[in-house]
Amino acid sequence: MSENTVKLGESGFIAEIEPDRFVPGAFQLVVDGTPQSHVNMDDPSDLFFEYIRRIGHVIDLVAEPGSPITAVHLGAGAFTLPRYVEATRPHSNQQVIELESELVDFVRRELPLPKRANIRVRHGDARAVAAKLPSGLRGATDLVVVDVFSGARTPAHVTSKEFYELLRPLLSARGVLVVNVADGAGLAFAKSQAATLASVFANVAALAEPQVLKGRRFGNVVFVASIHDHIGEWIPRLMAGGPHPANYVAGAELKTFIGSAPIVTDATATPSPLPSRSIFQQR
Repeated sequence: MSENTVKLGESGFIAEIEPDRFVPGAFQLVVDGTPQSHVNMDDPSDLFFEYIRRIGHVIDLVAEPGSPITAVHLGAGAFTLPRYVEATRPHSNQQVIELESELVDFVRRELPLPKRANIRVRHGDARAVAAKLPSGLRGATDLVVVDVFSGARTPAHVTSKEFYELLRPLLSARGVLVVNVADGAGLAFAKSQAATLASVFANVAALAEPQVLKGRRFGNVVFVASIHDHIGEWIPRLMAGGPHPANYVAGAELKTFIGSAPIVTDATATPSPLPSRSIFQQR
């Protein structure tokens, strides 16, 4: 096993960090053959993956430009979004929850975090650790990002109504929950996630590339949920910001999008669908 590779203790997957052949100073984290994170060490505000850029635009609107926020990230990857928050909102208070301790150590060694960043890592299962976060974060968290993957799939226990009800009390008055969902033809999984989020939060929007949002190809749907109605005001700026092409569903259109999709509970939850290796994975 090379120096740029590590075996993860919980999953047994192999994680590798490889340089971006086209962008000097940039690197990609690959886990079990699936590209999971991209980091530009020279410019952490440069977001490469389409869905990550959509989340970045949401982060830009959470508070006044440049002002610090309080953020909780479920899933570390290569710390792409925590680095982005620190680069664009210095002095933010950030918590990162990650199950794979070897991954955290590996990334910190190969792609060190900014020394000034206030980023605390909490090791353990995302749901279990989220349930034990300090009481000071309740009602004070401006951003919660759920981007939890085991290999190429989201585990079932972080997709249910009970799970999202656990996160809801964390949000501040301006706070938003952002969930990355990967799905394919028909979007059965994504539609059930939309139904589940809408059962917990007053306002939910789905952002994606149009062909993905129509269920015509596998890809990522970014859901943004909040207690209060400010997401609707953001939509024009989110669409203008791209990445393009871009589309969204919210309000009445979201109800149509959901259709008869069921609300996911702990009793019915399943992992996200497995993409074919030809889509995301490298061999």
